[in-house]
Amino acid sequence: MVGGAAVVGVVVGLVLTQTLGGGNGEDGQGDDKAASASVSQPAGSGAPGTEEAPAPRQPTSAAEEPASPATDPDSTVPAGYDRYADSEGFTIARPTGWIRSSVSSQYGMDVVTYRSPDRGMRLQVFEVAESSPDASYELFLSDATPKAPGFERLSLETLDDGDFTGSRLEYLADSMKGEPDIGTWHVVDLRFQAADGKLYALAAYGADSDGHEDERELIRTALENFCPPETTCGTAMDPG
Repeated sequence: MVGGAAVVGVVVGLVLTQTLGGGNGEDGQGDDKAASASVSQPAGSGAPGTEEAPAPRQPTSAAEEPASPATDPDSTVPAGYDRYADSEGFTIARPTGWIRSSVSSQYGMDVVTYRSPDRGMRLQVFEVAESSPDASYELFLSDATPKAPGFERLSLETLDDGDFTGSRLEYLADSMKGEPDIGTWHVVDLRFQAADGKLYALAAYGADSDGHEDERELIRTALENFCPPETTCGTAMDPG
């Protein structure tokens, strides 16, 4: 089973009043992550009531240079994807040619974002602070957590099957902070526990107008090829 990651634990007492950091990738664009009662608020979600982030930091490591595949061309990842060894220690499959950026998190590893060259789609990876996927969504969906403008919940599914523990949220939003105006955004947000007992989130963002399968495929492929830091991975994880 491919390991997952993000860690178990709850951060208490913080209020969503500021944005942290401003990571620059090789695309020169900043990202942000909101400080909140949960550090599992997706970065750049466009939550209202946040202050502007400090000036973006400049790339300081090879991890923020143009990415290269981590495996041979005959890798088992689908056509159009590369298996990428991220500087945060995990390995993931993400579309060829996508651009990496990162921003500091108040909890765990940096929030890592991969964007399509036209910035119309993105894939985010970040650690989850709550004790379970369901607890994380309960906080995210509560009135205590501001949402992106036009937030509309589509579905929330528990995917537990004995071998896999996770939940998947799908929603729409009118806009995403710092992202282009592509009309309504469709988001697939998967939070799961892997073999190492830790929790991660994978979140895919794209245009609602072209259907929802592209974001779902992005999440499936990322999950099936995801391996957390310091973990030896074998069989792909399948949430069903």
